[in-house]
Amino acid sequence: MLPDRVFSTFQTASQGMAVQREKIAAASRNIANANTSAPVGSNNVYRPQSVKTLAPGSESFKKVLTDSMSTLKRTDPKHLEGRAAPVRLQDGSRQGMGPSFEVAESNSFRYEYDPNHPDANKEGMVRYPDIDMVKEMTELVSANRLYEANLSSIEAEKEIIKRSMQI
Repeated sequence: MLPDRVFSTFQTASQGMAVQREKIAAASRNIANANTSAPVGSNNVYRPQSVKTLAPGSESFKKVLTDSMSTLKRTDPKHLEGRAAPVRLQDGSRQGMGPSFEVAESNSFRYEYDPNHPDANKEGMVRYPDIDMVKEMTELVSANRLYEANLSSIEAEKEIIKRSMQI
């Protein structure tokens, strides 16, 4: 359907923005909890988080492409036989070709010697999340720029639609 094709740019860009928003949030949580510790034997210690992006598979691309071609006029009924059903997400919205993501926690920790710390073990070592501040700041800047790039693609698409209505 034509409106679906027009708005697919918005869907794809919004999926990209959601990924970058989550990357910003994960990096912010990591920076905020870089120096937190927990008592010995506690499982409440902060675990560093990272966002893993998952590209849509080729089968998903095929389904979206076939669905977008379903509104084409056919001169022969045999054309486009056996087309796939539209790709729908659990919330009922259509799936664009943008990435999806998942947040992963790692069990990497660093230990510092501080026998006077209340969370120190019997050897005087305190367990902290292993967070590289330079990496996290780089992730923040990168995600922010990619978020802005997706936003500018939405603005460009809006301008294209606006100008096409003036014709």
